[in-house]
Amino acid sequence: MHLKIYKREVEMPTAFCPNCDEEITLQAPRLGQVVICPSCGTELEVVSVKPLELDFLFEEEEEWEEEWGEEEEEEEEW
Repeated sequence: MHLKIYKREVEMPTAFCPNCDEEITLQAPRLGQVVICPSCGTELEVVSVKPLELDFLFEEEEEWEEEWGEEEEEEEEW
């Protein structure tokens, strides 16, 4: 009896760095996973798994400062 072994090629999901457009391939991406672009070193976050999408990683403190910092500037103009 002869057994044939088939090698199944699995396509790994790819996305592009929003900073430099470098193609990034991840084996098993997880939502919220932090990835560093091998080309430009930007810290990215997996924001969608299917389809794979990456976005800039923002720390909670940075997001808070951006939201509140803009409002404070607007209030000063009054």
